[in-house]
Amino acid sequence: MHAVVKRYRQPGARIEDVERPVAGKGEVLVETLMSSICGTDVHIWDWNHWAQKRVKSLPIIFGHELCGRVVDVGEGVKSVKEGNIVSAETHIVDGTCYQCRTDRMHICKNLKILGVDTDGVFAEYVLLPERNARKVPAGVKPHLGSLLEPLGNATFTVMPNDCVSDVKGKNVVVTGGGPIGLMAVAILKAVGARQVIMSELASEKVRSALGYKMGADMVLDAGMGTEALVETVKDATDGNGADVCLEMSGAAVALKQCFDMLTPGGRISILGLYNDTVTLDVNNAITFKSATVFGITGRRMFQTWDQMYLLLKKPAFREKIASIISHSIPIRDIEEGMRLIRTKEAAKVSLRPEW
Repeated sequence: MHAVVKRYRQPGARIEDVERPVAGKGEVLVETLMSSICGTDVHIWDWNHWAQKRVKSLPIIFGHELCGRVVDVGEGVKSVKEGNIVSAETHIVDGTCYQCRTDRMHICKNLKILGVDTDGVFAEYVLLPERNARKVPAGVKPHLGSLLEPLGNATFTVMPNDCVSDVKGKNVVVTGGGPIGLMAVAILKAVGARQVIMSELASEKVRSALGYKMGADMVLDAGMGTEALVETVKDATDGNGADVCLEMSGAAVALKQCFDMLTPGGRISILGLYNDTVTLDVNNAITFKSATVFGITGRRMFQTWDQMYLLLKKPAFREKIASIISHSIPIRDIEEGMRLIRTKEAAKVSLRPEW
């Protein structure tokens, strides 16, 4: 089969002919119908500092956002069958550690990530553990099906307690208008947030326009300065500040802004990843403000998927999320897809299996 292989510890990757995997006991073989590029994939392609530290073993087929068709199942597989259309839960867990046994599989002690620690989806076929092959709901086309993994990140960030009441009727700020931030805006509007304010650099015109398309009530220039940004949010919330802040940007200044604009007793979810150590005045940002802070990694297995599927029953919501895909290109042009994301010309890039 064809696959995009990261073979060397340097920028780039190449399409190679590799052996097609075979489904073993408890495994599912999936034919790729559509995949999409995540920021993590760009890091691996560019072989930046994060990738050099994180990717332990080469060569590897990378990529983890997928919609595909089950073409074979191994011994003992019961929950999916040949012909099912599936997406991939990317957390590969041992199922036996303390975290797994206490309903926290997404932070498994021995966690492996599809396309980072194991061969991923930038290939004609990918092998998944049975529990990681999640059936795609009716009405979800392959291009949208490939976005279910990042949509799960957004859903978990919005509702870390698995509860709509956390945000319903609340004033919410989303810092960072990347694909997952945009998805979070759409989810917030779908579950009844009172007001959604997104911050993004004014130069990011594609993201800002999509923020309004997702339903944001306001899109603020993240570059206006912390004091001005915080005051604008307070003015928009009757002087109270945000009930909930979702930090999706990975910018240290945005994290500080979240704590500054948060109303006392409010909640912050942090999905963004920071290049360096972040300094925070814990006394005033958290303790005296009685703030609740959630660190978000991945998705709850499998509560988050169930929440997503309820949202995806609504055609209007499906259309919103699918519209984040700004470019659809053949996978043979994956290098161009990486460039489009790196230069921020694209919001989200889908890859058709055309080799």
